[in-house]
Amino acid sequence: MDRKNFAFDKVNFILLAVGMLVVIIGFVLMSGGGSSENAYDPAIFSPMRIKVAPVVCFVGFVSIIYAIIRKPKDNDQSQD
Repeated sequence: MDRKNFAFDKVNFILLAVGMLVVIIGFVLMSGGGSSENAYDPAIFSPMRIKVAPVVCFVGFVSIIYAIIRKPKDNDQSQD
């Protein structure tokens, strides 16, 4: 099977995996701790949940888009 027929190369897959990991970390940061019905938890309005976590998710999504758009370098080393 010829390698130049693939749309992605190894670097694309690594960038895609890193982007997915960053998005997952962002969602974990957004989730925070649990809450109960009877107690008010002011930590829901913490800067970590409102500002940092969405920025981390956005960076992850941008890196995923870059990994998809990135064109693999052509190695024109034909072996006849």
